[in-house]
Amino acid sequence: MHAFVAGHPINHSKSPLIHGTWLKRHGLEGTYRAVDVPPENFEAFIASLKGLTADYVGGNVTIPHKEKAFALADEADETTDYIGAANTLWREDGRLKATNTDTYGFAANLDEKSPGWQSLETAVVYGAGGASRAVIVALLEHGFRSVHVLNRTLEKARVLADRFGPRVEAHQLQALPDVLHGAGLFVNTTSLGLEDKTVPQIDFTRMRPGALVTDIVYVPLKTAFLQQAGVQGVATADGLGMLLHQAVPGFEKWFGVRPVVDLELRQIVETAMGMR
Repeated sequence: MHAFVAGHPINHSKSPLIHGTWLKRHGLEGTYRAVDVPPENFEAFIASLKGLTADYVGGNVTIPHKEKAFALADEADETTDYIGAANTLWREDGRLKATNTDTYGFAANLDEKSPGWQSLETAVVYGAGGASRAVIVALLEHGFRSVHVLNRTLEKARVLADRFGPRVEAHQLQALPDVLHGAGLFVNTTSLGLEDKTVPQIDFTRMRPGALVTDIVYVPLKTAFLQQAGVQGVATADGLGMLLHQAVPGFEKWFGVRPVVDLELRQIVETAMGMR
């Protein structure tokens, strides 16, 4: 059994390490490979997966192919329809099926790091790019009453508010101090903080008691947003767990075993990334 992660570029992906660790742990004879697929070749790559002689049982899709994967799959589940992008594909009954496990990964990470996070009720989502969609769906599915989406370009935030309904409100970045007041959860979905990009100074003490700050960026593990929150005495959860947990459903689909995200796996990935 062979699975893949397809993207462009793809050399940075830690998915082969994660799935390779699980394959070894469970004694399974299979492979998980990184495949560099430029955008102009992606449609042909998907066509090959649908062929009767396809080498792969399925795989992951990452930047810049998630929306295209959703469009080209034969069938997608409700969550993936809602998000409009897929990150996991598998062959079943002669059809190429798609799902998006980022929503599951985001929620499972917070379940592990901050049990009870669902009771925080009001969330501030920083950024309105593709990654924010899976986060918003997770928040709505877990009962958040209000989700404030902030973006430099207000129109992009409004697109999400229109898509996801009345519990989601759009704002420009200047509204951050106001919407942060009394909020329970702050989520950075932008690339700010990645590779030492400058991030704004935020007063997280405006949030409610017991608030949580999290970041989908995991390089560095303790991003500038998380550092600020920690100094201010606000609880944090890093983004590495989202990467690890989102891999679980796909592995189960392809190899028939549901793996576990544990400290050993986390340490293996942290070491490979130079974090230990």
